[in-house]
Amino acid sequence: MNTKASDLMLTAVAPAVWGSTYIVTTEFLPEFSPMTVALLRALPAGLLLLAVVRRLPRGIWWLRAFVLGALNISIFLTLLFVSAYRLPGGVAATVASVQPLIVVFLASALLGAPVRLLSVVAALVGMGGVALLVLAPDAALDPVGIAAGLAGAACMALGNVLSRKWQPPVSMLAYTAWQLTAGGLLLIPVVAVFEPALPVPTTANLIGLGWLGLVGAALTYALWFRGLARLESSVVSSLLFLSPLTAVLLGWVFLNQALNTPQIAGVLLVIGSIWLSRRATGRGGAPARGPRVRRASRTW
Repeated sequence: MNTKASDLMLTAVAPAVWGSTYIVTTEFLPEFSPMTVALLRALPAGLLLLAVVRRLPRGIWWLRAFVLGALNISIFLTLLFVSAYRLPGGVAATVASVQPLIVVFLASALLGAPVRLLSVVAALVGMGGVALLVLAPDAALDPVGIAAGLAGAACMALGNVLSRKWQPPVSMLAYTAWQLTAGGLLLIPVVAVFEPALPVPTTANLIGLGWLGLVGAALTYALWFRGLARLESSVVSSLLFLSPLTAVLLGWVFLNQALNTPQIAGVLLVIGSIWLSRRATGRGGAPARGPRVRRASRTW
């Protein structure tokens, strides 16, 4: 297996695991509010990684860590949950799936990557696949929910492209620790003001939080930022289509949810969109004309 293929597979682990968030939250954390879960997912994972790497930002990296933490975690999650509360789940997921398309144009503006027609087609195909996977024919639309979903997608798209542009002089574990910690700290006032009191955790709650924090945050964000450093942004963002795909498949396997013909077609479109995105960049998604990756950022 060549290096780029292995990088792609490792990066794909992140959105695949993120697709388990819904089933873990509903089955293990039913009494926890969404933003509380987001805080307990990000901040402990970030602090744990900080304890491991023992490296704090310096100079301009303090500002960059909080900007990226806000875009990739706190603002993104806040807008995501606003969208989820005001829209049916399928509509919210379909609106959020516009992110890979946004990344194509942001990468061109900020990294100098070419806008390839095949990359645009791949993003549109992936959005169509997500719609078939999760969108109900009678889904209701809410302007505020749609605006929040689009803004959240744009936030994380910008965060991902800036993560690619701002290659740090530290390992990916340290880079991940900075962003998770910053994003978690920024969520504290949101949770304190708007969320109900934290319930007394049960064993099942601790298992769920452990999965979301250790695997769904510490491990997966490290793999995700590693992929952003090594692969072209449009290829990495196309892997986000795996999250709703994983969520649907987990619901089918563990919750006995039906998997109909349109959803099967959606599965095929999502897989096809990732293949098209990889083909668009050539040689498995190597960075086109983005900034050179510093050696220190590839040590993880």
